[in-house]
Amino acid sequence: MTATTTRRSERRMSPVFVGILAVTAVTGWATWTGFAEQPGVAVFLFVTSAWIVSLCLHEYAHARTALHSGDITVGAKGYLTLNPLKYTHALLSIVLPVIFVIMGGIGLPGGAVFIERGRIPGRWRHSLVSAAGPLTNLLFAAVCTAPFWLDALDGVPAEFQYALAFLALLQVTAAILNSLPVPGLDGYGVIEPWLSYNVRRQVEPFAPFGLLFVFALLWLPAVNGVFFDMVDALLRGLGVDDDLTYCGYDLFRFWRESDPYCAVSP
Repeated sequence: MTATTTRRSERRMSPVFVGILAVTAVTGWATWTGFAEQPGVAVFLFVTSAWIVSLCLHEYAHARTALHSGDITVGAKGYLTLNPLKYTHALLSIVLPVIFVIMGGIGLPGGAVFIERGRIPGRWRHSLVSAAGPLTNLLFAAVCTAPFWLDALDGVPAEFQYALAFLALLQVTAAILNSLPVPGLDGYGVIEPWLSYNVRRQVEPFAPFGLLFVFALLWLPAVNGVFFDMVDALLRGLGVDDDLTYCGYDLFRFWRESDPYCAVSP
């Protein structure tokens, strides 16, 4: 089954997504050039819009993989247009992940596209549909970290480096957390086709609460510390220093008093 089974209009990029891309580009430029009078506001808008772009790409990856696996209904549902307003739960898909970022600097996509699993044959295809989202976050993280491990940021303003580092952190945390085998997350979706029918029936009632359960666990200082130590170690291996991600999150929360360590020229 190929994308040719969908109408061209069902695959046309949504103006909503184009608008989000435009905001990302403009605020990224303002952060890069120092044009913005308030660097924190520019960083907030740049990171938030880029994060929403990554959420759209995450869900698009699920839908596109499902299309090629046999679910030809995703086109009619608008999932191939990258329009976040077409998702099944706008609150879970966009608003809640942005709140998670603001509250704890954690990137965690919510459930969004509805895949008609009955149309998809074979357990491997089901697993691949679920894995497509986190793999997209890993690819986005690779793009964000590439300038660091390639040493391509000489002369680039500090605020842009901070913003890019924080955005990379969000992608890494999203990829790791969403890969956990917790009901409701993509990691569970990868292994679910291989579980017995009885196990799936017993686990199913917990799926709506998996996302909140993981977020609640991360509020425990011991769990949070271990998790972010792992994330920081991974990012350091990719050339992104802890100070960069810290200052990125500090600038992102522009409504708070900024840490003097992260001060940049307005």
